[in-house]
Amino acid sequence: MSRAPVTVAWARIAVGAIVIVILCTTYLQGVGGMNPFDFFGYFTNLTSLLSAILLIALGSSGARKRPAPRWAATARGVAVACMLVVGVIYNALVPGTGAAPPWVSAVLHIVFPALLLLDWIGVGDRPPLPWRRLWLVLPYPLAWIGVVLVRGATDGWVPYGFLLPERGGGALVGTILGLLIALLASGALVWSLSRVRLSAGRRALRMDS
Repeated sequence: MSRAPVTVAWARIAVGAIVIVILCTTYLQGVGGMNPFDFFGYFTNLTSLLSAILLIALGSSGARKRPAPRWAATARGVAVACMLVVGVIYNALVPGTGAAPPWVSAVLHIVFPALLLLDWIGVGDRPPLPWRRLWLVLPYPLAWIGVVLVRGATDGWVPYGFLLPERGGGALVGTILGLLIALLASGALVWSLSRVRLSAGRRALRMDS
C-alpha cells in the first residue's frame, strides 16, 4: 500500500493532536460534567477522540516513511463514515444544542469531519475497500448504542434525547435502525470514494517517495 507524503503525515499528527487538546480542555473546563464516562459517552466526543488517535498513528507511520498497516485503511474508512454521520446529524437535526462552546461544536461537527473527508478523497494512501467489509462500520456504533441503552436503563444517563428510554421501545428501535441505515449509507459513500484516485494526490505521493 502507498504511503502518504511526509507533509501530509505531519499534518495528520497536528490535526489529531489539536482535536485531543480541544477535547481534553473542554472536559477539564467542566463541559459535560466531571465524569469522563459521561463526557466520552457522547458519540461525537468518543468518535472524535478515536479518530484523532488513529490520525496520529497514521501520521507517525508516514513521518517515519513507513506504509500504514493493512488494517488502517478499513479503520480509517470506518472513522470517516462515523464522523460524517456526526456532522450530518448535528447540522441537519440538532444544530446549536449541547453545553460545549460554539467554536468547539463547530470544530468537532463541521471542521474535523470535513478535514477527514478531504484527507480520504485527496490522499491516495489507501486501497479500494472491499464491499464485503462494509459491515465493519456497524460494530463500534452498535457497541456504543448498547452501552447507552444499559446506562439509560440503570443509572438514567443518556447523552441524547432521542435515545431516552421513556420514548418507548418502538421509538427507540426506529431511531436505532435509522442511525444504522445512516451509518451504512455513509459507509457506502466512503467505500465508493476509496476507489477515487486524484491526479494531484498521485503526484504528491510520487514527489515524496
